[in-house]
Amino acid sequence: MEPRTAIFRMLVREAMAATPPSLPVDALLGEAVRLMADSKASGVVLTGPDGRPDGIITEHDITRRALFQAAADTPVSQVMTRPLRVIGETEYLYQAIAVMRRTGLRHMPVVDPAGRLTGMLNLDDTLAVASRTLMTQIDSLTQGGDVAGLTQVKRAQVTLADQLFRDNLPAPEIQALLSNINLDIYRRVVDGAIGAMAAEGLGPPPVDFSVIVMGSGGRGESFLFPDQDNGFILDDYPDSEHLRIDAWFIDLGERMTRDLDAIGLPLCKGFVMATNPLWRKTLSQWKAQISLWSRKRGTTMLRLCDIFFDFKSAWGRDDLADELRRHVAETARGNHMFLREMFEDDQDHGPAIGWFGRFITMKESDAAGYKGYLNLKHSGTLPLVEAMRLLCLREGLMINPTLERMQALEDRGILAKDEADYLRGAYRHISHLLLRQQIKDFQAERPVTNFVHPRSLTRREADMLKDSFEAIRRLRDHMRGEFTGDVLQ
Repeated sequence: MEPRTAIFRMLVREAMAATPPSLPVDALLGEAVRLMADSKASGVVLTGPDGRPDGIITEHDITRRALFQAAADTPVSQVMTRPLRVIGETEYLYQAIAVMRRTGLRHMPVVDPAGRLTGMLNLDDTLAVASRTLMTQIDSLTQGGDVAGLTQVKRAQVTLADQLFRDNLPAPEIQALLSNINLDIYRRVVDGAIGAMAAEGLGPPPVDFSVIVMGSGGRGESFLFPDQDNGFILDDYPDSEHLRIDAWFIDLGERMTRDLDAIGLPLCKGFVMATNPLWRKTLSQWKAQISLWSRKRGTTMLRLCDIFFDFKSAWGRDDLADELRRHVAETARGNHMFLREMFEDDQDHGPAIGWFGRFITMKESDAAGYKGYLNLKHSGTLPLVEAMRLLCLREGLMINPTLERMQALEDRGILAKDEADYLRGAYRHISHLLLRQQIKDFQAERPVTNFVHPRSLTRREADMLKDSFEAIRRLRDHMRGEFTGDVLQ
């Protein structure tokens, strides 16, 4: 029997109908009606010169707006629905359902990453996929875009994570869903802030831009309450316009980070946020910054690279983020000294395993109140995440999720098949233990942290955790030889 939460991991492409009939946007109404009749379709998508959807005309449009009011030679652009709301085929289906219900849409075209039409969602069909018992959950995850509504969305994440966990969904898949919900929160917060600024007479964005999310959110590996790690990539503009344009984005950054904090995505203690000019730059400035970091190295520079190199566009011009990612890959690939120093800087984050397979637990001085605990982020997932990122930078691979990085490295022969299998198991097991503990902490109204006590583990879980730490240690020992030339005796 399919788990009751299956809808929350279904993608749009799994429920969409075949590619609908389409016509150029300059077609005539009579053509659209004939095509609709011939194809027995309930709508026709109108595409622009670039082949991307620009509008739609449906049976509803024909009966409501065109019948007896428009001649057959009327340009269809005069009666079609525009602007057109589309959704990506790799978006989650539950979000599409919520959008269609909230906006009253009966049809929504589906596009591929290039923006080309690949299918159509029909509201009746999608509602049939989601049973009535799940509609309350869908609504709870897609409430209004104000701070109060999105705060409820953030809290509903924990309930959903617990349900998925009980349905035995692997932790990395739950993390991907949590990350996607957070990205949706980002999008709605930014939309709200831009709308408020326009209403206050501050105007629309003065240049195109992308909001990027870094760290675990950028990899799609968020746990319950990740800090904000965000920035802006702005389209290039003349230096003479800097004061005016930057002032607008300072205002946006302050509104965005304030609202995200109120919703439940805490401010970053290290100020890795768009309110900090270090993380708010034009594309050209970002490229120059990356080049500088790769040449003028030091502890601070290397830490900044560690934070930045896992980023994803959350709002706006995805192509700005894509171009910057290509620049990162080109800059890092083959830069052996830079990669060596990044590896050496990551040595503080080692697996918590000592002599004779004993756990290395925390001291009171490490974190008050957590003596005897394991920090499963800093001594578990983080060493593995850093290792996979470093290997992919060396190979010029532009991939973010850790498990996908492992697969790509295995495909290239960088990781042996058995080694990759052990490391995948390690990542999944540590993530499982960490997510389970965070859910328990939240439900018990305790601080949600990365700390897990060894006594909370079964003997089998503890043995698997030790094996996981050993696999990570073997990987890092091997990488030490490759990146630094040091060989352990």
